[in-house]
Amino acid sequence: MLILASASPRRHELLSQAGLTFSVVAAGINEDLLPNEAAAAYVQRLAEEKAQAVWNGNVSSDSQEDPLIVLGADTCVVCDGHILGKPANTVDARRMLELLSGRTHAVLTGLAAVTRGKVVRDVEITQVTFNHMIDAEIARYIASGEPLDKAGAYAIQGYAARWIPRIEGCYFNVMGLPIARTIALLAEAEVALAVDEK
Repeated sequence: MLILASASPRRHELLSQAGLTFSVVAAGINEDLLPNEAAAAYVQRLAEEKAQAVWNGNVSSDSQEDPLIVLGADTCVVCDGHILGKPANTVDARRMLELLSGRTHAVLTGLAAVTRGKVVRDVEITQVTFNHMIDAEIARYIASGEPLDKAGAYAIQGYAARWIPRIEGCYFNVMGLPIARTIALLAEAEVALAVDEK
């Protein structure tokens, strides 16, 4: 049994696209950045905390008979040393988009698959280049509402694609879930679970 510990519709869509059958349980955890926490450590920690919280809440009392795997993921954008999560409001979205304009940034997604007695972890990194955006374009984009629930205040699969001439790495990672890396991670978790069951 697979549970996705995320309420993200994009992650749900991508996991479905990969042909997996799963249920969704959102994890209500504190997502604040710790002091001096590096971006890779941050997304890895949140992915694991999400997965562990949902696993703890859904594993049966007889855990020896429960073949449960919970997948957690968290994505952030890093530009010039600044870690960008989801914007708090339109002013924050403008700040992020102005920072990204005309530059290359990194998108990091932390992944964690939790099974009985085992956690498998990974981080995927993609480099994304933005063209320069003028103020009017940024204002129009923010007014569309699209940036407000996205890490880094943009959706590569949406209107923002018009400003992205190239990426280096996994496209799906920028959407929030690197599919190939996720499938490999889940396969590793399934092997760990099978070994544990013997």
